[in-house]
Amino acid sequence: MTMLSWSCIEYSHKYRSIGEYTHLTDLIKWGTDYLLLNFNSSAATVDHIYAQVGGSRNASQTPDDHYCWERPEDMDYPRPAIAVSAGPDLAGEMAAALAAASIVFRDSNAAYSRRLVRGAETLFRFARDQGRRRSYCRGNPFIEPYYNSTGYYDEYMWGATWLYYATGNNTYLSLATNRGLPKNSRAFLGIPDLSVPSWDNKLPAAMLLLTRFRIFLSPGYPYEDMLRMYHNVTALNMCSYLPQFAVFNWTKGTSSTSTCHLSVQVDYIMGKNPLKMSYIVGYGDKFPRHVHHRGASIPHNKRRYSCTGGWKWKDSSKPNPNNVTGAMVGGPDRFDHFHDSRNNYSYTEPTLAGNAGLVAALVSLTVTDANYGIDKNSIFEAVPPLYPQSPPPPPPWRP
Repeated sequence: MTMLSWSCIEYSHKYRSIGEYTHLTDLIKWGTDYLLLNFNSSAATVDHIYAQVGGSRNASQTPDDHYCWERPEDMDYPRPAIAVSAGPDLAGEMAAALAAASIVFRDSNAAYSRRLVRGAETLFRFARDQGRRRSYCRGNPFIEPYYNSTGYYDEYMWGATWLYYATGNNTYLSLATNRGLPKNSRAFLGIPDLSVPSWDNKLPAAMLLLTRFRIFLSPGYPYEDMLRMYHNVTALNMCSYLPQFAVFNWTKGTSSTSTCHLSVQVDYIMGKNPLKMSYIVGYGDKFPRHVHHRGASIPHNKRRYSCTGGWKWKDSSKPNPNNVTGAMVGGPDRFDHFHDSRNNYSYTEPTLAGNAGLVAALVSLTVTDANYGIDKNSIFEAVPPLYPQSPPPPPPWRP
């Protein structure tokens, strides 16, 4: 939801030009409405949030989300809502999502925008509670083996930045630029895995957001020193994505090109690769036909299949009877090979996080009739006028 909102803020004119703006904002509201149900959004403080619905235990043969293969509407086994009393990582990301979406709806639905801001602030208080600073998944057998969070300081930076943009409250900016956050999140150590944004790592995205703030608003002291460091790391992150710097391994299908930028990567995803395979379902003539998706793999034949009765469709070698049109799957391995198999979910499973990134990439590359680039102002509308303070005088000289 955060990524979709960010793309909407940056490229709203492109979404409008291609007739997708209302579709996008409906999708965002669908997600944020759900998030608002996961805690008491009318309260100023909460003592728990809901982290997950359903789940599975490793090697379990009890009917659960991994053992069963059924359409969503046919699920009849217990899928309990899992509450957590601590979760700065999860609450920080939820706060970021609500805060970012509040900017999207600021003009079109002011009441809903204010509700999102209130919810984001409630979640961030929960995230920052000294007595609740442990990962939301710790010790939970239904979450930790599958969605193990490695830390929460990146979510502090990410959530605080979006809350600053949503509210203009300088305390959020002070936190986002606090030296403790990059220190505890290892933001400045040049670790390759931490230069790639993911559901478990918000560092590069947060530092990019703050770099944008530095470039356009130049807030100066007392934020400049940390913002300059974020800017430097962001530049290094961008360079690390290019094959000539040899930070990451590249498949032959991508590294064989003489140039490498976003459009090359999107071209690869859409079919300009050694297999001539589009990794977006429904796009082109050749795309994955065995997507790891329950609803897509079970025929729409008005017959209900039980927990294990659906295995015949999971294990079938036949193509899915239904296409999840527009969904990007996991994609190929490091040798440009792709196994179009439902049981090889690392190849054929579509994810919300990955597809939100794809949407942002595609809209950024879309050429429209609107003759201007990224939006430069609306993200900062709540930011008050900045009057940089003077740095403190140096200590008196002593011989």
